[in-house]
Amino acid sequence: MQYVTLGKTGLRISRVGFGGIPIQRITRQECTALFDAVIEAGINYIDTARGYTVSEAYLGEALRGRRDKFVLATKSMARTREAMAADIETSLKNLQTDYIDLYQIHNPNDAQLDTVLAPGGAMEALLEAKAQGKIGHIGLTAHSQSVFERALTLDEIETIMFPYNIVERQGEALIARCKDKNVGFIAMKPMAGGAIEDAELAMRYIVANPDVTLVIPGMYCADEVWQNVKAAENVAPLTDQERARCEAVLTELGEHFCRRCNYCAPCTKGISIPSVFLFEGYLSRYGLETWARERYATLSVKASACVGCGVCETRCPYHLPIRQMLRESAEKFGE
Repeated sequence: MQYVTLGKTGLRISRVGFGGIPIQRITRQECTALFDAVIEAGINYIDTARGYTVSEAYLGEALRGRRDKFVLATKSMARTREAMAADIETSLKNLQTDYIDLYQIHNPNDAQLDTVLAPGGAMEALLEAKAQGKIGHIGLTAHSQSVFERALTLDEIETIMFPYNIVERQGEALIARCKDKNVGFIAMKPMAGGAIEDAELAMRYIVANPDVTLVIPGMYCADEVWQNVKAAENVAPLTDQERARCEAVLTELGEHFCRRCNYCAPCTKGISIPSVFLFEGYLSRYGLETWARERYATLSVKASACVGCGVCETRCPYHLPIRQMLRESAEKFGE
């Protein structure tokens, strides 16, 4: 295992971290047993979130008696001071600890980031919790490039998490800026939500980029732990053969894969098209049916509202058949 410093946090972490989404598929007991392999593999960075249903609670039990072996990170979608303060307390309780190393603002859009930073916003609660010793550092996760770019201007933000993989390369220039500003960059969705079948190649692609501080594949069994760690051992530049394989994956998925660049917006009916496809990916690829359906249910406008105007498709730089994909998503979710 390679160990690196997580930007200006100064935290010494494993280059491969543990992504806490898939453990929603296993039991508490299986999660605790899984961490024997996590420790043996040398992974010391754990990522979870308030929104991942049982994930924080399962991890709290799994880390009991061995909390000191890990750098622990979670996140909240709270946007106000009051809601964020409440979520921090819930996270501490669920994780059975009095200290969380990194607490992240979870996937705000530009308007929500304005709320977070305004008087009475979530940032106030994070700074207070940091001053009180409840959290160590503050980070932000994003799917929007504009939010990513704004986060790089905020002194309070010490880490940024953003999708990065063979087929989602839209953030590469901003990732390089993270290194220049000593902001730790965390690559999420290394397998593109399960769309990339060659996990070894997917991990190689990411760790070969020296601007990436940390990659957090989701794992729910020991075999996946060892597979991901082994794949990340080689951090040398990609060979010509590996690059050709990456381009083949990009070509294969490019016609029917949403990269959540959001160029399709605004939908004439108000559908959040990238969100629909994100939740559909969790439903179809991760097998997290309950979680995906719950998230989909929060959308104010469902995929079935599409009237087939096709305006979105004229804006998509990847020429996706968005109308067809929305119809398929509506059928899967039933609305």
